[in-house]
Amino acid sequence: MLFARLPSSTCNCRANTMQQPVLWMQEMPTKRQTHKGRFTIAAKHHITIAEIYESELVDIEKAIAHYEQAADYYKGEESNSSANKCLLKVAGYAAQLEQYPKAIEMFEQIGTSTMDNPLLKHSAKDYFFKAALCHFIVDELNAKLALEKYEEMFPAFTDSRECKLLKKLLEAHEEQNCEAYTEAVKEFDSISRLDQWLTTMLLRIKKSIQGDNEGDLK
Repeated sequence: MLFARLPSSTCNCRANTMQQPVLWMQEMPTKRQTHKGRFTIAAKHHITIAEIYESELVDIEKAIAHYEQAADYYKGEESNSSANKCLLKVAGYAAQLEQYPKAIEMFEQIGTSTMDNPLLKHSAKDYFFKAALCHFIVDELNAKLALEKYEEMFPAFTDSRECKLLKKLLEAHEEQNCEAYTEAVKEFDSISRLDQWLTTMLLRIKKSIQGDNEGDLK
């Protein structure tokens, strides 16, 4: 799952100004569709607006707000799969912005909603894995308790590579063993390539290990 790069301290005010009429034109039909009870169409409009904020204006907070609104509309129409896609965006960006409680809530919500679905349950491990990483960044004990909860809720998670990696990382972190932490990540990455989001979260955890002066996962 790819996410926009977070904004730098300077912004392109000219581009921002030029996009305002475009956003206004997008928001007007969204309100009309809502008034008519056409929530699926309204949700799609909110996604379009969110994509403008994340890719062109790089205003992640506003992108999150529109993805959340789209998810709410999809839920109202019982389009849970579409709602979850929006919530995944919200969770990913919330974690990037260090809003970990919000990210955890979203990832757990999606994991819980998919773990009993025969067609989607294979993805549940990814969501619980990401929720556990967010817990880990906040506190090691939180991560341990969360891991136990996820294994109890979703027994298939125990045999996943993600769960095994978490246990290795927790052990390395408890021992403050930077080398063991890095080796566990490298082993996982050799089979399941880490994306940018996972790399960022794993680096944030690694930096909490005393004596970590490397700043990477190599």
